[in-house]
Amino acid sequence: MRIAVKSKQHPHDDAPDTTDAFARLCELPEGPERRTLRDEIVRSWLPMADRIARRYRGRGESVEDLCQVAALGLVKAVDRYDPARGYAFESYAIPTITGEIKRHFRDHMWVLHVPRRVQDLRNRVRAAVKEISQESPGHGPTLAEIAEHAHLSEEDVRVGLEAMDSFTALSLDAEVSGSDDGYALGDALGDSDSGYDLIVDREAVKPCLRSLPERERTILYLRYFRGMTQSRIADQLGISQMHVSRLLSGCCARVREEALADIP
Repeated sequence: MRIAVKSKQHPHDDAPDTTDAFARLCELPEGPERRTLRDEIVRSWLPMADRIARRYRGRGESVEDLCQVAALGLVKAVDRYDPARGYAFESYAIPTITGEIKRHFRDHMWVLHVPRRVQDLRNRVRAAVKEISQESPGHGPTLAEIAEHAHLSEEDVRVGLEAMDSFTALSLDAEVSGSDDGYALGDALGDSDSGYDLIVDREAVKPCLRSLPERERTILYLRYFRGMTQSRIADQLGISQMHVSRLLSGCCARVREEALADIP
């Protein structure tokens, strides 16, 4: 069965007349003939689905992907449409396709996870800003003006404005606004501070050091905190340099073993 291009006036130029095709579709049982007719109906309405999809270009998603999402919405509309209800197919298909595209943006295009309520606030604030700007070109709307126009509280407007920054993200290579030397966002990130690891290590060995005999503690202090050589330590304590070396090795091994034993 071939679908007529148009036999009566429709509110949309790309809306074919598929009244007879839908009536026939409802009568056919599941099978190859029904699937073929269904596919013909879908193909005949694809130009309208593509037109709806192109309304949303420039919002971070490719037109090709948007057209695919719109086509999915069209298929759902064809499968769910009931001509017995008495309304034209396009009056059912358009909101179905539009809803599918908006759901795609809501579920897949946000960089950060944002609750549904916040997403709705973002959309209302965005629409209010656009309408105010069209009414008063060159005028940046204030928080109060947006709230009044969108029938929202100023706090909700703030939430919506913050959510607008969650839809897309800047690259770490992006230059910081106002910078004239190529200073990027990534340059503002801090590095790991090894000083914190040193503090943790010192706190971990304190109990171990306190358990050492006084002479061993003195040797460790002179060597690692005063920076004295083994020979100078030996002269100060009246022992041989070799003895100092053995005591240092033994103390370090003991402290290391006890400190590691406390790690779960």
